[in-house]
Amino acid sequence: MSGTVSTKEVGAQSARSRALAVLRVRSRALALALLPAAFAVVLVAARTTGRLAGDPWGTVTLVVCAVAALVLLVAGVFGAVVLRAAPAVTPTVALAEAAAPDLYRMVRDLADRMQVPAPSAIALTPDCDSWLEDRTHAAHRRRGAVAGRPAGPETVPGAAPVLVIGSPFLWWMRVAELRAVLAPVVAGTGPSAHPDIADARRFVRGLDAAADVGNRPGLGWIGRTARLLLRLCRTDAAEMERGVAAAAADRAQGVDYGLRIVAQEQVGLAYAGWDRLLTRVALPAWRMGRWPAHLDTGVVRALTELSRRDRLAEGFTSRLGERPACDLLEQPGVVDEAASLLAARLFHGGPAEVGPDWSPVDWAAYPEEVVDRKWRTEAARLHRSLDVLAGAAPQGAGAGDAAGGPTLERVLRHLSVDGAVGAAGTDGADADALAGRLCADLAREERAVAERAGVGAGAKARGADAVPLFPLQAPRSGRDLLADHVMAMVCCAAVDSAGGAPGLDWLDGPVLLVAGARCADLAPPVLALVEDGDPAPLREWLADLGIRPEKPVRLV
Repeated sequence: MSGTVSTKEVGAQSARSRALAVLRVRSRALALALLPAAFAVVLVAARTTGRLAGDPWGTVTLVVCAVAALVLLVAGVFGAVVLRAAPAVTPTVALAEAAAPDLYRMVRDLADRMQVPAPSAIALTPDCDSWLEDRTHAAHRRRGAVAGRPAGPETVPGAAPVLVIGSPFLWWMRVAELRAVLAPVVAGTGPSAHPDIADARRFVRGLDAAADVGNRPGLGWIGRTARLLLRLCRTDAAEMERGVAAAAADRAQGVDYGLRIVAQEQVGLAYAGWDRLLTRVALPAWRMGRWPAHLDTGVVRALTELSRRDRLAEGFTSRLGERPACDLLEQPGVVDEAASLLAARLFHGGPAEVGPDWSPVDWAAYPEEVVDRKWRTEAARLHRSLDVLAGAAPQGAGAGDAAGGPTLERVLRHLSVDGAVGAAGTDGADADALAGRLCADLAREERAVAERAGVGAGAKARGADAVPLFPLQAPRSGRDLLADHVMAMVCCAAVDSAGGAPGLDWLDGPVLLVAGARCADLAPPVLALVEDGDPAPLREWLADLGIRPEKPVRLV
């Protein structure tokens, strides 16, 4: 026990000493700002007592007083900016105690067992992480007043930090696992209550906010000064946080320590499933103007499927018979929907409210309302691009294809290096031209959707939501976009001529089902056509499934 206490004290002492080092940077900056004023006071006192009579001391005194006044003015402006600038706050879903009394009770019990202050509030984030966040700055109260929300207990000066919990944890983890994972996080409220650590954190957050303010026109000097002070205290601030984390982890060792080791495996699994769900399932829906309303429910299905496929995850599904942590919420569905909308804002840049071009979709309706619509929208875009290129081609090239309607055969002929159209571009020029046209058309459509939503080119209406804060994927290349559109055309042909159906795979997203079985081998023949201009593999694949490429397909 003495060793444990010693380790805990070492971590806390290290955090306090580093906090004092951070505060010394603030003290030295303040002393530097007061130095000209001190010289001015000395000179004025000397002149008043007659010790510095005559020239040039009168002029020197005036100059020093002017410099001191200017420095004090600049320092006062900078200090006011640091004090008033709003620190960055992670967008979260507020969780009132009435909405999760059992969760609040569990967190308070953890705090009591570890003898630390309980978090002042709980919020959820659509990510696989948990942390403490201080929201006592006056800017948070002003922000709530502007939004018409009453100030919560977490904004009262001196209040404990807010506990932010990753929403996927609540749905995937069991109650005991969540308790074990949250113990070291909740334990961090103890060091956070120390005056020196709290003061040092406020100083660093103020500098960080001031650096952001300094990006505005005419305030560059504020940003440069703030960044200089941040560089001076960066190492000590980082070591202070490490000491706080070490002390918190050591304090939490007596609470569910054995279970925490097992629960950490679930954290890693949750990261993997959540990432696959967002990039493969949610992102296609977001691009269609729809947002899955129950992402956290979906992550359970995705992780269950991952457990079934991955031998390393075998046995994880056996825990699903235990009580899930989402049972600690009064209305899990409502909370899931709010977290899902926030996820769309953070990772895709979607609007904050439902609208004509931004509506929720349930998982049961996902195949028909997202997958099928996605395929037919992309197939229609592909044929519109072919129409434009055919109009610019030599007389007769492409005209016969256009007259035959939207067929897969038309696409095959255009991209084949030995086809009627493709013969003119055996070096891939036709594919590149089509890919470029698709990119231009897609960008134009996205701009039109933004304008209909009232965003406009400057994105004034949505502010920070105009661009995702945490984009999931880099922009797609032209060839990747072309391959996606050709696959969509193949899937439309399969649905219309071979009894295929749109489907949803929890790990891979939209999939084509033929006779109830997933077609997982479509990508290679499509890439052979797009990259090499070779239609043979795709024609063979189509023949095996009985898909008729010459038959027109239904578009949006």
